[in-house]
Amino acid sequence: MLALIGHLVFSWSNNESLFIYVLMLLLDTDEVSAAIVFATLNTTRARLDLVQRLAKAKVADRAVAGELDDLVARFSRQTKLRNDLNHCMYTVDAEGVITHTQLMKLEERGGRLSFGRVRGMDAARRAELAEAIREHGALNRDLWSFLPRLEAHLVDRRPVDRSPA
Repeated sequence: MLALIGHLVFSWSNNESLFIYVLMLLLDTDEVSAAIVFATLNTTRARLDLVQRLAKAKVADRAVAGELDDLVARFSRQTKLRNDLNHCMYTVDAEGVITHTQLMKLEERGGRLSFGRVRGMDAARRAELAEAIREHGALNRDLWSFLPRLEAHLVDRRPVDRSPA
């Protein structure tokens, strides 16, 4: 189970970091500057919001914009599971096997507060993790293959410098 959780976190982190390159292209800047902007925004949601807002301002091609929206949406769906596993308390049995997780989050149901949902770490949960890891692999490949299309679109839209030399 720990290996699955580790693989999920590894895959999620790699995919989130690819958005630095999306920012680099949208901001028409270098990798270091894009990484500074990325790191300055302290939540994933803020980073993705910036990507989406810049895309609305700079990406005119509907197909390219739609593809970016789809990539952001796929990544966002995967973020919930990653957050659940990074922000929980793990219950282990006498042998050290993880049996349950409990979210470290207050939830309101029917006007009453309760402390975090408890979920078992059973075969269904292992299958959910394995599927999420598979999706992260596909998302990673799709993000890498999207970058050249985004770059080509943005290069075609750059204003021509008409100032005298």
